[in-house]
Amino acid sequence: MTTPLRIGLLGLGTVGGGVVTVLARNGAEIRRRCGREIVIHHAAAKDYDKRIEGLDKIGRVSSDAAAVVADPEVDIVIELIGGYSPARELALQAVANKKHLVTANKALIARHGNEIIAAARRHDVQVAFEAAVGGGIPILKALREGLAANRIAWVAGIINGTGNYILTEMRDKGRDFADALREAQALGYAEADPTLDVEGVDAAHKLAILAALAFGVPLRFDDIHTEGIAAIERQDVAYADELGYRVKHLGIARRAAAGIELRVHPALIPERRLLAKVDGVMNAILVQGNAVGPTLYYGAGAGALPTASAVVADVVDVARALGGAGRQMPPAFPPPLAFPSPASDDTPTLPMEEVETACYLRLQAADRPGVMAEVSAILGERGISIEAILQKPAAEAQAAGGAQDQTPIILLTRPVKERSMNEAIARLEALPSIRGAARRIRVETLGSDE
Repeated sequence: MTTPLRIGLLGLGTVGGGVVTVLARNGAEIRRRCGREIVIHHAAAKDYDKRIEGLDKIGRVSSDAAAVVADPEVDIVIELIGGYSPARELALQAVANKKHLVTANKALIARHGNEIIAAARRHDVQVAFEAAVGGGIPILKALREGLAANRIAWVAGIINGTGNYILTEMRDKGRDFADALREAQALGYAEADPTLDVEGVDAAHKLAILAALAFGVPLRFDDIHTEGIAAIERQDVAYADELGYRVKHLGIARRAAAGIELRVHPALIPERRLLAKVDGVMNAILVQGNAVGPTLYYGAGAGALPTASAVVADVVDVARALGGAGRQMPPAFPPPLAFPSPASDDTPTLPMEEVETACYLRLQAADRPGVMAEVSAILGERGISIEAILQKPAAEAQAAGGAQDQTPIILLTRPVKERSMNEAIARLEALPSIRGAARRIRVETLGSDE
């Protein structure tokens, strides 16, 4: 009879508790799928909810994470502590102790994944992290296995539910950013300190992982251009709606002729696109492959049970590979980053000033003749073509809270290099007729022909 696969669980918080519950509720089905029983042999947590369903099935609970990693009877370590440290040290010690590693920690993988995966390869153990991106959405498995016959052109996703909820509230209820953020915190969608979510860091962690699996390059978190959504104003969301767009906070990884684009920022998406219809706390990732075309992966990007679903799926994969014959991983097991040697790929990351996008511009202008001609001249000097103009009457703008004798000018441009747009914005802001800073939001059409 095949012996049970014994888990060492680090963390009994939201996701850790979810893992315990999923294994308790679905244990029989999981055993049928992988051919052996999976049990939590040893868990470590300093504080946890004693009402977790299935807690009584854990062999031992202590407060010492290092003891779990060192436990000779543990086969797989599941790391759910989060953050960079001590997660990194525990992960490296686990693989050094010949234990397979499963984690939902996107920050750990994005920042230290190259090191951890290399160490796991030396020690002939596996690292799995499906739950690090998209919660319960199996996007990494799709990139690693289901789309393996494709050359991926780009990946674009709404990969932070907190930011998506805030932008949805701003559009649907006309709220400003601060009000929508408070609502997200009250509902438990945003932390007391929401910086990682609203400034784009959480999305950048996930994008680093998506890009590595899509393009076969090393994890490059430090290369990602990252912008948050705190500067988005409700009027921009409303103007975008008038123009037929939705404002979304996107992570984008794209092949370009000169390198790979890696960027997280707000973007206008045509309302007809599938990603534009993803609202609330949901996540969605759109992948463009050269054989399959566009494919969309949608679902709950966070939460106890959805994330635990992905964690346990990784455990099932390892259990299937191990079978009953020992702990050596078979050579055919898919590599963690989808390519056998991603570290050898030296394709450069394209500097942001070389990235080409269309743009939405909002300028607060003096309400007098000739201003539009000045704006057009500056854009024309830099080869920037105007796709659409939305100019509000001064009276309407003032009724909405605008300043006296000023009116907003809203422009959509055709694609232009970031460097040229930066230069144009600096010139525009220097005009006596333009008041304050220009608001720029990039436009992503996400068409299948891109």
